[in-house]
Amino acid sequence: MLLADELAEPLADNPLLQGIVTVEKRVFEFKEEARQFYYAVLLSVLPCPACGGRLSMTGPSQCQCECGTMVDPTTAFQRSPCCGALLHRRTLHYVCSTCGRIAPSRFLFDERLFDNEYFVEKMRESRDRRREAREEMLRTLLLSRSDALCLTEMPGIESIPGLEMDLDAFIGSMPEMPATESVGKDAYRMEAYRSAILEDVPPGCVIRFSAIPSLVPDRRLDRARRFVTLIFMQQAGEVDLTQCGENDILVERYEADSQG
Repeated sequence: MLLADELAEPLADNPLLQGIVTVEKRVFEFKEEARQFYYAVLLSVLPCPACGGRLSMTGPSQCQCECGTMVDPTTAFQRSPCCGALLHRRTLHYVCSTCGRIAPSRFLFDERLFDNEYFVEKMRESRDRRREAREEMLRTLLLSRSDALCLTEMPGIESIPGLEMDLDAFIGSMPEMPATESVGKDAYRMEAYRSAILEDVPPGCVIRFSAIPSLVPDRRLDRARRFVTLIFMQQAGEVDLTQCGENDILVERYEADSQG
C-alpha cells in the first residue's frame, strides 16, 4: 500500500494522465455522433411500415415512427445474404429464417456474432477433456476394483424372505395400457429424425438445436423427439452436444474420418 501511494502522487501530477479523461470523453462523443449519423442515413430511405413516416433509432435495432409505431429494422427491412429470406432475432444476433445461418445486422453497432470455428475448437477441447476424465475414472475404478467373487452355490429368489411376494405385488400394480394409446396416431420414428438431422448438419459444422427445422406441426413434441434422437446420436458417436446458454444446445456433427 505504501508503494502504491508513493506512485500515485507523481502519476496524479502528470499532465498527460490528467488529460486522458477529456480525450476519452471526446472519443465517446465522436462515436455517438458517428452512430447517429450512420443510423440517420440508413433510415432516410426506409419509411414506416404503418404510415410511411420517418423513422428514428431509439435503441439497438429498434426504431420508432412519429405515429408511435415501434419497428425492428433488421427483421423489417433486411434479408439474409444466403437465402434472401427474412431474419429472426436471437439473444445476441440474427439468423436466416430458412437455413438458420447467422446474418450480421446493419442496425447493430455492438453485435456479438456466433464464431463457428471458435465454437468447433472449443467443443473439440471440451470433448477431449471429457475423454481424459473418463479414462482417468476408468483407471481409478480398475485400481479400486475388488477381487473376484467366488460363489459356493447359485443364488435363488427364495434366499431373501418375502422378495417373491413383493415382486408379484409390484408387477400386479402396473396398469395395463392398450397398445394404441401408448403408440398414438403419430408414431415417433427416430430414423426419420436422424436422417433429417444428418441432412441439416453438414459434417464438421455446428448448428444450434433451435435452428433445426421441425418435422411435425406440434413444436413442443418435435423438440422432445429431436432431443431424444440427438442423445442417441451422441451415444453412437455421430454428433456432439454442448449446452449453449439456458435454452439452447450446440450440435456438432463429427467429420466422416473422425467417427468411431
